[in-house]
Amino acid sequence: MSGNTVTRPHSASCTPSRAARELDLKRSEFDLAVHLGRIRTVPDEGGGGRRVARAEIERLRSDPCFPEALRASVLAVGTSEGAAIMGVPPARFTRLARLGLVVPVRFYLNRYRVVVWLYLADELKQFATDGTNAFLLTGRTPEVLRSQLAAGVDLRPRNWRGRHLGFLHRQADGPWQRAGVLAGFLDPLQVAAIVKDPYERSHLNRFRPGPPAHGTPGTPAAHLVEKIMTADDPDEIDWLRYDLERTLDEARAEQPAPRPASKRAPTPPAGPPDPPDEPDRPTRGLLSRLCRRSG
Repeated sequence: MSGNTVTRPHSASCTPSRAARELDLKRSEFDLAVHLGRIRTVPDEGGGGRRVARAEIERLRSDPCFPEALRASVLAVGTSEGAAIMGVPPARFTRLARLGLVVPVRFYLNRYRVVVWLYLADELKQFATDGTNAFLLTGRTPEVLRSQLAAGVDLRPRNWRGRHLGFLHRQADGPWQRAGVLAGFLDPLQVAAIVKDPYERSHLNRFRPGPPAHGTPGTPAAHLVEKIMTADDPDEIDWLRYDLERTLDEARAEQPAPRPASKRAPTPPAGPPDPPDEPDRPTRGLLSRLCRRSG
């Protein structure tokens, strides 16, 4: 724990559920606002997760446009609504998203286990009103982009991972936590190849985030979410591996991973005491001399 950490009494902060109510947000809206950095949180010194300072709530409530502005900043929409905001057909919107030109902020699985990507309405409005993007909204898609689409490019999962990684990094409190975040986006075999020490790997796994909750662990839905969470582009994997190695060096220098206490060799049980040396008996020498004389 850092020496600069200030213990905040619970009266000066509140739980996320209470903060969401006071900010007139649904819990999903609140979580997204925290994810995007719209609402700042602080660690609970008692180990109970993140909390929201009362001062932060007052800061947000003092906005003249509260709560409408805060809600609008976290409004997430799907393909149909997003296309309407940008004034393009849904098919064109999907192509722009696959090319990575608009970036999803979250996703969910529908009843058919199809991934539904969601985008920030504010970002879509900004994209549509930026004059430099006008050629992407009307007319024929440039050849270089059409060739990428024909090759099957789909950057939505990777772009979502980038956003989610940034969020988790902001919540991490130290190098071991940051290393755990990076490991959460790599296949466990990739992590094992980098972190060969089993004690380090065990410590690292304490901070490895799980994928967003979608279904019961082990189900097809959970496997699909794990797949989205795991990097699959070679350059993305290389970058994560490099950053993990660098962050692990920082973590080891700051505080080595804990190891079990070394066991001392057990002391052998005490046996019976050795018999004392038998003292010389002068009578034995005398008896032998007498025997020789008599002979």
